Amino acid sequence: MNTANMLRLVLLAAIWGSSFLFMRIAAPVLGPAVLIEYRVGFAAVFLAIVGVFLKKRLDLRANWKHYLVLGLLNSAFPFLLFAFAARTLSASVLSVLNATAPMWGALIGALWSRQAISGRSALGLLLGTAGVALLVGFDQVTSRAGAGLAIAAALVAAVSYSVASAYAKTARSVEPFANAHGSMWAATLLVIPVLPFFPAPAQPTIGIMGAALALGVLCSGIAYILYFKLIQDVGPTSALTVTFLNPLFGILWGALFLGEVVGWHTVLGAAIVITGTALVTGFRPAFLGRAFVPLSFKRK
Repeated sequence: MNTANMLRLVLLAAIWGSSFLFMRIAAPVLGPAVLIEYRVGFAAVFLAIVGVFLKKRLDLRANWKHYLVLGLLNSAFPFLLFAFAARTLSASVLSVLNATAPMWGALIGALWSRQAISGRSALGLLLGTAGVALLVGFDQVTSRAGAGLAIAAALVAAVSYSVASAYAKTARSVEPFANAHGSMWAATLLVIPVLPFFPAPAQPTIGIMGAALALGVLCSGIAYILYFKLIQDVGPTSALTVTFLNPLFGILWGALFLGEVVGWHTVLGAAIVITGTALVTGFRPAFLGRAFVPLSFKRK
C-alpha cells in the first residue's frame, strides 16, 4: 500500500461515501426505481465508453447468466433498497448501515461453508449489532414515519452485497472490468419491470438530475475503476479498507451539505460498527501506518 494507492483508497471512500448524499437528495423526488434506473443506466453507458477505449470485451454469450446474478445481487436489488431507505433516513445513518456488509458477509461465508463461528467473529457480530442499535436508537430520524422499514431495507441491502460476494467466490472467473460493465447492463434491464410500480413523485430539476448522473458516472462507473485498480495493486483484503472509511465520508458529506446533526451516538455507533466488522473479517490495519512512512525511511 504505497502513497499513490492510499490516495486512491481515500478518494474511493470519499466517492462511495457521497453516494448516500446523492441518494438522499434525489430519491424523494425521483423515487427509488427511477433514480436507480438512471444510476445503473448512466454507469453502464459510461463503462461501455471506457470499454471501447480499453478494448474490453463482455463476452455476453458465455457470461450473460453470471452478469444477471451479479447485477441483481450486487447492484439492482441493494441499490433499490438503499434508494427506498434514502427517502427517510439520513446520509449518515445510511453510510453506517452499509458498513455492516462485510460483517454479514463473514457470517454468510461461515454458514455457506458450514464452519463454526470463532469467538472473535461472534464478538464482532455482537458489537456490530450493538453499534447499529445505538445508532438508530438515539438518532432523531428513527422517529420519522416509516423509519423502521427503511432501516430494515438498508440492512437487507447490506446483506445482499454479502450474498453477492459469496456468489462471486464460487462463480466462474470473469475479468473484473467485465464484471462491473456487464453487471451494470444487467441491473439496467432488471430495474425496468419495477418502474411502473414506483413512478417519480415529482418533476426533477437540473440539480436532481445532476445528483442521478453523479450516482451513475462517479459513484458507480469511476468508483468501480478505482476499486478494481486497488484490487489489482494491493489485493482484495487491503482494498476492503474502503468499507471502514465510507461511513466517515458519509457522515461528513451529510453534515456539510445537508446540515445533518452529528451526535455522539452517530460517532460512537459508527466506531462500534467498524470495530465489530473488523473483528468479524479479521481485518488488521497495520499497513495503514506503513503507507504513510516517508519513502526515504522505507526498506529497499
